[in-house]
Amino acid sequence: MRNKLLITNALTIDVEDYFQVSAFAPYIERSKWDLHECRVERNVERILELLADCNTQATFFTLGWVAERYPDLVRRIVEGGHELASHGYGHERVSDLSELEFFNDIYRAKALLEDISGMRVQGYRAPSFSIGYGNLWALDTLQRAGYRYSSSIYPIRHDHYGMPDAPRFAHQIRDGLMEVPPTTVRVFNRNLPSSGGGYFRLFPYFLSRWMLRQVNGRDKSPAVFYFHPWEIDVGQPRVQGIGFKTRFRHYVNIGGMEKRLGCLLRDFCWGRMDHIFLGQKTQKVPLV
Repeated sequence: MRNKLLITNALTIDVEDYFQVSAFAPYIERSKWDLHECRVERNVERILELLADCNTQATFFTLGWVAERYPDLVRRIVEGGHELASHGYGHERVSDLSELEFFNDIYRAKALLEDISGMRVQGYRAPSFSIGYGNLWALDTLQRAGYRYSSSIYPIRHDHYGMPDAPRFAHQIRDGLMEVPPTTVRVFNRNLPSSGGGYFRLFPYFLSRWMLRQVNGRDKSPAVFYFHPWEIDVGQPRVQGIGFKTRFRHYVNIGGMEKRLGCLLRDFCWGRMDHIFLGQKTQKVPLV
């Protein structure tokens, strides 16, 4: 019996363009973003088509910067029955911001998305999962800005982010604020990433499928999967001058991503973050 008959997982899309990824920040100046060819609209439109074909709803963590320039795209996301959530305004890592700067970023993004869509924005995902041990004050700031859940703490070891000792599943991290981490699978007392992005493009599909089935079957928990619109865009301009590791992480197996997504949509049942988690009773695990 397929997992899709047993449990609904959360499908999430981080709506940003190829030139906005954190790894490209040293090579592409933020002040020059508007000089680059924007491809996010056509890529999100393709994703909306894929989801409609599979009768699947998802959560779109959308940059305020993108929403400001493509308000009709935001409305089409909502009209498709999907959840609109916040990815902040300018794709700045939380670890690079002061408390005031972070509040202004997330408040501005939330207000902008709500004004365009006419819908309440309840969820937030930090760019590059950049909430960690050194800036847990960000959780209080999210609470103050009116968010109900975050998906910003990745319980793995990574060279740019991660809190490997953080809870693996949805939990109340502050009064009125839930943290819903990207999915990991526990193997040999270590959390392995199994929730999308570059890992999904790098690993053979059968391994990603096995990991998600472990979470659904063994852990009896919904998974949280994420990807970006630029990951299905084989025609995106190639950024010059970047290091080998950055180039590999960004471009590996982009040509096969859309096919893999099709398999993923068929093999599992997917839904919106708010529908899956906000009505769920969760344990309160306040981090310091």
